[in-house]
Amino acid sequence: MADGQDSIAGTDAAPIIPVVISGGAGSRLWPLSRGARPKQFLDLAGAASGGLSLLAATLLRTAGTAGRPHPDMSAPIIVANADHRFLVAEACRAAEIEPMAILLEPVGRNTAPAIAAAALVALDRAPDALILVQSSDHLIRKPDAYLAAVRAARAGAEAGYLMTFGVTPDRPETGYGWIESGTGIDGAPGCHRVARFHEKPDLATAERFLATGTHAWNAGIFLMRARDLLAELDRLEPSLMASVRAAVSGGVTDIDFLRLAEDSFAGATDISIDNAVMERSDHVGVVPVDMDWTDVGGFDALYGLGDPDAHGNVALGNVVTVDSKGCHIRSESGRLIALVDVADLTVIETDDAVMIAPRGKGEGVKRLVAALKRDNRPEVSQASRVHRPWGWYQTVDLGARFQVKRIRVEPGASLSLQMHHHRAEHWVVVSGTAKVTVDGTEMLLGENESTYIPLGATHRLENPGRVPLEMIEVQSGAYLGEDDIVRFSDAYGRE
Repeated sequence: MADGQDSIAGTDAAPIIPVVISGGAGSRLWPLSRGARPKQFLDLAGAASGGLSLLAATLLRTAGTAGRPHPDMSAPIIVANADHRFLVAEACRAAEIEPMAILLEPVGRNTAPAIAAAALVALDRAPDALILVQSSDHLIRKPDAYLAAVRAARAGAEAGYLMTFGVTPDRPETGYGWIESGTGIDGAPGCHRVARFHEKPDLATAERFLATGTHAWNAGIFLMRARDLLAELDRLEPSLMASVRAAVSGGVTDIDFLRLAEDSFAGATDISIDNAVMERSDHVGVVPVDMDWTDVGGFDALYGLGDPDAHGNVALGNVVTVDSKGCHIRSESGRLIALVDVADLTVIETDDAVMIAPRGKGEGVKRLVAALKRDNRPEVSQASRVHRPWGWYQTVDLGARFQVKRIRVEPGASLSLQMHHHRAEHWVVVSGTAKVTVDGTEMLLGENESTYIPLGATHRLENPGRVPLEMIEVQSGAYLGEDDIVRFSDAYGRE
């Protein structure tokens, strides 16, 4: 057991199954996050998240030492977009956690259908199971306080309440919803009935909430018996539940994933769990908790996680400031960013984009992303480094009839057996060992060795070694799009 982590309950208690909801469009932290790689798959918090992605840190929050499940905590259920399935698997490997299930949403829906699907799977595994529903992209810097709140909330959940967690506020925040606590719940010390949920308030209302001592921020974290949640959803949203039940029962196992049936899931009402149940049920409780929580909802929140210099600048990477103050600067690619005589700017640089905005105006990033989408800019969804289940590739140069890529293949991983109709490829090994198959002939290549893949040749690239394989690929041909791939066999089911 990790230091400072006590048992959630006695050994005979029903298990708590962590449910992690991993959605998102990658719009509020663009260009750091993209549609193909939202913020939960990034290491945005550094030491605060253990140098892991927000998703991996979330998974570890309810795990013991070296990824072993916390006492009385089950392995987690993760619900994710089907396009992110291998990123989720990568986060699980980084956290050294074997999930109970990874459910793949075939189409985007709000949180109610996702949580309902996870609750059905949890109920099938354990009839008395409690589910601890968490977002994948939040940061909690006092995990022991969080686990203590889970222990307190368990008594309320076992009394039939749908428990939520109210974060002790330290400022009149207008960007969060608030929860108003009511009377206590009998037999559940520290638990209160929810008197009312409040939408994001204006500043005057938020100041009044802060002064009362009975209002807290709504963190969107819940603990409840799976059967209690499903009963309320059956009562309040029967059509949604019919669609989700059909999506789960008609789901198809794909490697380590459960693909929910697309036609059924697409018919589920697109509604949040708050609007579907929490704000309508008569059996909702809250546990106040001071756990240093943030939803990392934008660049203003990210600035608040940093360590400002004497002039209030928070800088990461290759940055120089002269007579500048209150700025948030991140150089992701290593390119020098130099600021002089400016104040209160957010400057975010990646290898394919630079975003500049007034600090404190983070909501404008979503408008910017919407404008990029209208212009069909590829940078909205994809960064220059494209992650695949075997590693990643990155375009270094692109011109008429040629493209140069960096390729990294993780130890033991392999690309599909494939061919191209319109391009040939030259491969140069930079480091590691490559096993190359071309039209049935195998060869091993080491550092500084190369080979040629003719147009139309059937080929495969593998890393048989124990260290990552780094390569340079030069493509030449009339068409260089990623859809010019014919897969014959693939370890990841992408034929």
